Amino acid sequence: MLPWSMPATLLDEIRGLIAAHARPDGRTPIAGLRLSSVDNEEPHHSLTEPLLVVMAQGGKRLLLGERVYEYRAGQCLVVTTDLPVTGHFLDAGPRTPSLAMGLELRPATIAPLLLRAPAARSSRAAAELPAMATGEAGPGLLDAVTRLLRLLDHPEDAPVLAPLVEQEIVWRLLTGPHGGLVRQAGLADSYLSHVGRAIQWIRENYAEPLRIEDLARLAGMSASAFHRHFRAVTAMSPLQFQKRIRLQEARSLLVSHAGDIAGAGHLVGYDSPSQFNREYRRQFGAPPGQDAVRLRAETTPREVRHLP
Repeated sequence: MLPWSMPATLLDEIRGLIAAHARPDGRTPIAGLRLSSVDNEEPHHSLTEPLLVVMAQGGKRLLLGERVYEYRAGQCLVVTTDLPVTGHFLDAGPRTPSLAMGLELRPATIAPLLLRAPAARSSRAAAELPAMATGEAGPGLLDAVTRLLRLLDHPEDAPVLAPLVEQEIVWRLLTGPHGGLVRQAGLADSYLSHVGRAIQWIRENYAEPLRIEDLARLAGMSASAFHRHFRAVTAMSPLQFQKRIRLQEARSLLVSHAGDIAGAGHLVGYDSPSQFNREYRRQFGAPPGQDAVRLRAETTPREVRHLP
């Protein structure tokens, strides 16, 4: 239970608004706003993007590399780059689904606010920040989130007011405990943006051989500095990151196109079918064919998109 009556009241309203407007695909009429209602605790694997998530009911536990993150009702998750994560919801069931809202963190919204935000931490400290963090949402942030969600009941007001509330939400983040992390997402020349170039390259070229020297050059760093900063941001080495992306892409291929398992492995960069099967099973807990059959059976009725 939260120690303040106002946040508790706001959370009640947030729960009601999410329950009323959440769709299986997570989308809403407001650009960048997503809602999630999940009634099971099954593990899932996803690729995040820069996002603020506020949990209104239930909770979630995420695994990023070897780091574990957990957040519950009244708390938030901040993600500032694309990251492959494994997670499952907590205390979720048909009668009490896990309810959350997500808002894309866009550099175009963050950057104009940086000039008025509190002074930045040192560049050295900023370089050691991971790209994911959890913490208390706080009364000010919950109040702004509530007003954004209320606009779903007033679609005629949303085009004008939603961008203003989005700015307020970003401001609350910049002036809160995660300000240093969010600042990195808005700076064009931050350590995060440099590492982000390499992350983007891996995402777009995951099937290609990976050379640390080439990625370091793309990020404008020495190989040793790049490896250190990449691990600080993602909790993984570049090779581990690439493998996660490859396996998640292979899983998507197998779900949408039943059949050639070895072909799916080859398409994502595996020359050895046995290595593909071994690493797939280690990551997802079942061989590729068996896992794909189960996922197709679960996702055929409707598309479900989880927030991280």
